[in-house]
Amino acid sequence: MQIIKLAKDFKILTFSLLLITISAKAQKTTIEFKVDSVLNLMTLQEKVGQLNQLNAGDVTGPSDEKNRNILEEIRSGKLGSLLNVRGAKITNELQQEAMKSRLKIPLIFGQDVIHGYRVIFPIPLAEAASWDLDEIKLSARVSAREASSSGINWTFAPMVDIARDPRWGRVMEGAGEDPYLGSAIARARVQGFQGTGLGDLNAVMACAKHFAAYGAAIAGRDYNAVDMSKRQLWEVYLPPFKAALDAGAATFMNSFNSLNGTPATGNSYLQRDILKGAWGFKGFVVSDWDSIKEMVAHGYAKDLKEAAQMAIAAGNDMDMESKAYDNNLANLVKEGKVNIDQVNEAVKRILTKKFELGLFDNPYRFSDEKREKLELNSSANKASSREVAKKSIVLLKNETGILPLSKSTKTIALIGPLVKANQDMRGFWALSWGKDDIPVSLYEGVKNKLGNSTNILYSKGCNTNDSIKRDFTEAIATAMKADVVVMAIGETFDMSGEAKSKADIHIPGMQEELVKAIVKTGKPLVVLVMGGRPLVFNYTATNVKSILFTWFLGSQAGDAMADVLFGDYNPAGKLPITFPKSLGQIPIYYAQTNTGRPFEEGKSPNYRSVYLDISNSPQYAFGHGLSYTTFKYSNLKLDKAEIALNDTIKVSVEITNSGKYSGEEVVQLYIKDKVAQPVRPILELKDFQKIKLKPGETKKLIFYIEKEKLSFYNDDLKWITQPGDFEVMIGSSSDDIRLKSDFVLKE
Repeated sequence: MQIIKLAKDFKILTFSLLLITISAKAQKTTIEFKVDSVLNLMTLQEKVGQLNQLNAGDVTGPSDEKNRNILEEIRSGKLGSLLNVRGAKITNELQQEAMKSRLKIPLIFGQDVIHGYRVIFPIPLAEAASWDLDEIKLSARVSAREASSSGINWTFAPMVDIARDPRWGRVMEGAGEDPYLGSAIARARVQGFQGTGLGDLNAVMACAKHFAAYGAAIAGRDYNAVDMSKRQLWEVYLPPFKAALDAGAATFMNSFNSLNGTPATGNSYLQRDILKGAWGFKGFVVSDWDSIKEMVAHGYAKDLKEAAQMAIAAGNDMDMESKAYDNNLANLVKEGKVNIDQVNEAVKRILTKKFELGLFDNPYRFSDEKREKLELNSSANKASSREVAKKSIVLLKNETGILPLSKSTKTIALIGPLVKANQDMRGFWALSWGKDDIPVSLYEGVKNKLGNSTNILYSKGCNTNDSIKRDFTEAIATAMKADVVVMAIGETFDMSGEAKSKADIHIPGMQEELVKAIVKTGKPLVVLVMGGRPLVFNYTATNVKSILFTWFLGSQAGDAMADVLFGDYNPAGKLPITFPKSLGQIPIYYAQTNTGRPFEEGKSPNYRSVYLDISNSPQYAFGHGLSYTTFKYSNLKLDKAEIALNDTIKVSVEITNSGKYSGEEVVQLYIKDKVAQPVRPILELKDFQKIKLKPGETKKLIFYIEKEKLSFYNDDLKWITQPGDFEVMIGSSSDDIRLKSDFVLKE
């Protein structure tokens, strides 16, 4: 009877799955039919209008010529999307204007919801340091719920650019240097933003950007050219974009840079051959701000009209802000310079998303003021921000075990220019909400944690960019009165981000001189370094025994830092990007290839690939991050020593919490292909797991190594797997490999 019941259940399940499949296909067919029906009704100018997006942040403000023109374009059906408009009331009003147009095609509202909407989360690079995909997904989910409640349908995130040059200001907006970790985070963020799928009221369209290779700008200078081999492009810079696409990213944004001489906005190889061709992307591509027009400045197009022609031909669907399409595309079609099929294709892609969002059924469905009031800045959302923030903190050093600090400490001195910083905790790319939007500072977080039980002293000591020793005497005197000193130094929020590239990434001003002065007092000292990028702070790194890198952590920054300082949370963050010792080491990243004359520790450096003045090693390596407890790695086992091409190796390892605190550890698996053509990196991240262990607890972890993890692109851009000898490495960071074992991949 049980067998009969199981058979019946299986038939029911199979039938249900068939119905779901048929329903999905029917829905797709229905949307395609509706899109075609709308397209057939549209004039050429209305089609061009759908490809036009304008900034309208103040369109409901004082009446001026710009605002009047935008409102008229909306009523005339000459706008497909607006950006920088937020608020359920305002988006509702503007949709009403769109409903006055001939075909009543609804607008899409876009916004840079990068790391939070009303509640601000840690900057994306900080979230990447958590190596916690569930928390990263949660951050995007909360952001999407808040934004969608304000009428926003579309976020210009995630940025999935691989970045290996910390001079580039936008490094703060991505997931760091590694394509494997970057791909995992890209998937998590897309899934968080889009939730159960477009059409859900809590979902916003994700936008994978910047396509492509923007993070490799020459000299780390924003907007600069990129020049690289196609193999490097496919192997390092494209994987996170493919991961975002596979996760269902609704849209892509092209990049400001030129790639091997062709601006990305006019790059057919990127947009048509790869994205829409080889990868089969069904969403639409939007230009970055004014980037169609910028092809003229590149020297690639002679004028805006030619730029429009190049962009549409290359596969750019929507024009953000330049009005290149609005002013030129209809005439280009009439002159026979642009095929109407290219215009129709772009329009269909955009209309499809509007149907999928449910905007044709109800243009006002996202503009719900009651939902907005309940969702924005809720206590649950703030709690989520705090949770993600504390998991983003990286313990760089704790040599004498000062941390965690005791809550019964009688007197604590808080010293440094960022101790009372509020707005800096927001980081770059955070929306402003006025006087009610004040993040928790470190000072407030410590006060909240300790109440009146501890005497808390404060001295600023200096400003972030001082060129003189301003208030050192007061800071030293303050330190001398304390049992423990906690310092907060680093960047301000506007020292990293778009257009914030820096030739010098040392901690600015006299801040390390202030650290030096406090070190000389002999007081127990903890330094918190805040910033949006890897920074150089060699004196602090060498002479301070306990260091936390706390990035910019968002709305609940101070409370999260206090949670870590006083042991209510044991830090488990790991660096997603390498921290150099010197500017001269840049670009520096862990997955480098050997040279014919590699340097080996303990051997003569003569005629080897080394610097004369410093070692090759970074200050802090990719994957580095400590804990208040310790972890023992043991019993690495491979279930086979040889495998065929289509086999899988099962890797097991035991991790024991050998310390006295409960804690989390990110266990990292790296692979080395010992001999290959072309040569492979000395090690490559291929998997990781984050686990939590109580003191004395042991867990066995299982990893799997299959063909995909051993494959790579050759010079002909073929995805190949070469037989040979491999090494699997398990460690706590890229420079802290605890266990190794070899295996052979056979023909």
